Formats: sequence, structure tokens, C-alpha cells
Amino acid sequence: MNVQNGGLHDTEKQEHVSSDDGRVRTGHLWTATSHVITAVIGAGVLSLPWSVAQLGWLLGAPILLAFSWVTYYTAVLLTECYRSPHPVTGSRNHKYRDAVKAILGGYKASLCVWAQYSNLYGCLIGYTITAATSMMAIKKALCFHEQGKDSPCQISGNLYMIIFGVSELILSQLPSLEEISWLSFVAAAMSFAYSSIGLGLSIAKVAGKNHLSGTLMGVPVAKLSPAKKTWYIFQALGNMAFSYSFSTVLIEIQDTLKSPPPENNTMKKATRMGLSVTTVFYMSIGLIGYGAFGNDAPGNMLTGFGFYEPFWLIDIANLCIAIHIVGAYQVYAQPVFAVIEDWVGGKWKRSGFVHKVYTIKSPFCGSVRLTMCRLLLRSSIVVSTILIAMLMPFFNDIMGLIGAMAFWPLTVYFPVEMYIVQTSVKSWSPKWISLQFLSLVCFLVSLVAAIGSVAGITIALKHASVFNMKY
Repeated sequence: MNVQNGGLHDTEKQEHVSSDDGRVRTGHLWTATSHVITAVIGAGVLSLPWSVAQLGWLLGAPILLAFSWVTYYTAVLLTECYRSPHPVTGSRNHKYRDAVKAILGGYKASLCVWAQYSNLYGCLIGYTITAATSMMAIKKALCFHEQGKDSPCQISGNLYMIIFGVSELILSQLPSLEEISWLSFVAAAMSFAYSSIGLGLSIAKVAGKNHLSGTLMGVPVAKLSPAKKTWYIFQALGNMAFSYSFSTVLIEIQDTLKSPPPENNTMKKATRMGLSVTTVFYMSIGLIGYGAFGNDAPGNMLTGFGFYEPFWLIDIANLCIAIHIVGAYQVYAQPVFAVIEDWVGGKWKRSGFVHKVYTIKSPFCGSVRLTMCRLLLRSSIVVSTILIAMLMPFFNDIMGLIGAMAFWPLTVYFPVEMYIVQTSVKSWSPKWISLQFLSLVCFLVSLVAAIGSVAGITIALKHASVFNMKY
């Protein structure tokens, strides 16, 4: 192990050094595309049949497409804000909050920090619960296969959360997103694998019935109370909107790209490619899954046991979900690590604990450079997400509320407002009016999704017990 003095984000590579800030960047179109796919496609894709079931054939597909378009359009606006005041020659904004501060400033920058990092941290806790659920589903599928699908087969999730946490403790010591590009490729491949398995099983189920299930307007009111039907529609809208969202890490992904070509051009292509792939998967799984299960679609096709056989294939799919979430956790965690380390590094500029760099040679990752401060901070963050996930195993409902509160400001409002300022769009011009109308509609979607999430939290609190995740 070698010891050197340097910053928290030093690296030994010397190619592609940026002339404006001296930082090495090695990212390109394919690494950015893999990061986008990893960030966007989560295990939530398997809940889309349930979301479509709440809306029916008439509204399910159009709303899925609408959210895809909104996400792509606002992401393109955001790529123009990586540099300011000019999108190609301006100064770099290394993080989302840097862009908001440079272009909008004031209280809006503070609002952005709160919305972005609470959302990212909430996602880490949600990923922990989802990974544990997928690992538990593997054991439960085997239990159903051996004892029958009517067996209770209850399993505790704490051990699986700890296993997941240990893997993230190790991976979290890699310095930045650029150092985990390989992990994003693996995670993207895993997302394709489990999505394809879910899609294939749905197609087989439809073929076996020789018809598509479902109704024009989704789950009928007669089957639920009017209030429940309303809450479920709200939750479905929220699930669809948030399933596409990745704006919280877009600027950080763009900051990994080497140039030329200009970073905004590469990021636009990566966004177009990544969202095109995810839209095809989302439409296929959402619609064919609804056709397979109809109005009885489970909350998750694989962990909710929409399928019981072949159990080995379902186990493979759940293993792929767990591996994918290992990578997705890092894509969302690295910006959280970076903002805390930057603050600590600026606060204690002469501290050896903060700035002394240790180089550790690994047979798997080459040389890993870290500081004692990085080791302590990152480990503490990971451990905190595991403990909170154990403390509140229903946290997915709370994460839905955090997501609802963050969707409008991070995915729509800030990109729109920054684009208006950056490109000097005149007030009350046709373009200004259309952008403000888009922002208003998305605000209303966030509002109703938040209402649905609060209703879900109220129900979950009645049945929850701390440090006792049962499945």
C-alpha cells in the first residue's frame, strides 16, 4: 500500500485531461448510455403491469409514452446547462446543484440541494429494501416449489439487507462514477435479463390463454371503493412518472465525458439511446404484463409471485434484479458521497486525515486510491441506509413521497427555468408559455402522486414492525 498526498478524487490516469479544470475524463457515448439505462431501469419496471391495470387499456399506453417524452425533452434541456453561460464554451457545472446555483442562484439553489440529495438518499434506502426482497424471493420461490404455492414460506429480510450492505461497503470505496463504468455495464445487462424474463413469462401466459386480459378503464370501481380507486390511480401516475426519472444524476454523468465532441451533444445522444431502450422495455412489459394478468396484476411480477414456475427461471430473474440494484445503488450514491466529501475537503484543507491518499492494489479493480476520511464517510452513509431500511421496511412508501416531491422540481422545473435563462427565452412568448404549461402539468402530477403516497404510508404504518421485515 502506497501513501501519497492529494485530493479526494485524484487519479493515476493521464489521458484526456481537460484543459479548463485539469481533471481526467474518460467517459464516452457508451459509458454514458449504460449509466442512463442503469439509472432509469430499476426493478420498478416489473410493477408497470399493476400501474397499467389501474388505468386500463385506454389510458395506460398513452400515459407511459407521455412520461417518456417529458423525461427526454426535459433531459435535453438539462444537457444544455452543464456549461454556462454557453452550453459548449462556458464554465463547467460539475453537479446538478452547481448548474442551478450558477444559472438561477439564490433560494432556488438551496431548494435544489434539498430536493436532489433527499431524493438520492431515499432511493438508496429503497434500493436496499428492493434488493433484500429480491434475494428473499429466490428462497421463497424454492419453498413454493417444494411445499406448494399455498405454503406460508415466511422469510426475514435482515440478513439479506446485511449481505447487500457489505457489497456496497466495498464498492463505495471506488472514487467516482468513472471508476464504476464496468459496474454500470453489468447492471444494464442484468436489467435487460430480468426484464426479458418477465416479458417472456408474460408472453407465454398470454399465449397459453389465447387472449389478452384487462379492461378498457382498468380495475373497476365496483371491485374497490371509489377512494381506493382514486388513490391507486394517483399512485400509478406517480410510478410511471418516477420510473423514467434520472435527472438527479444527469449532470454528474455528463461530467464524466471526455471532449471533443462537446459534452452536451454526446449526452443528448446517450439520453436518446438510453430512454429509447427503456421505453421499448417499459411499453412491452407494462402492456403485455397487463394482458397476461389483467386487473389482477401483482405489484411486482417476479417478487410478488405473479409466476410460480419455472422456479429456477424466476430465481435467475430475481438474482439479476439484486445484481442490477448493486450497480444502481452506486450510480445514485456517488453524487451523495461527492457533495459531502467536497464540503469536508473545503472545511479542513490541511488535514492529513482528510487529504492523505492511500493506494491499495486490488486484483479485481487495479489500484484503488482512498483516504481515511473517504473510508469513514462512505461507510457511515452505507450503514445508515441499511439501518433505516431495517428500521422502516415499509420505506418504499415514504420513498414514493420523496420521489413525488422531487419529480417536479428536479425533472421539470429546474431544467425548464435554467433553459429559459440560459437561452434568454422571452416572457410570454409561445415557447415560454408552452414550457410553463408543461411545468404546471407535471407539478399537478407530483401533487396527486404525493397524495397517493401519503395514503399508502398511512396503510403501511398500521401493519409495520421495526427491524422485522417479513416476506
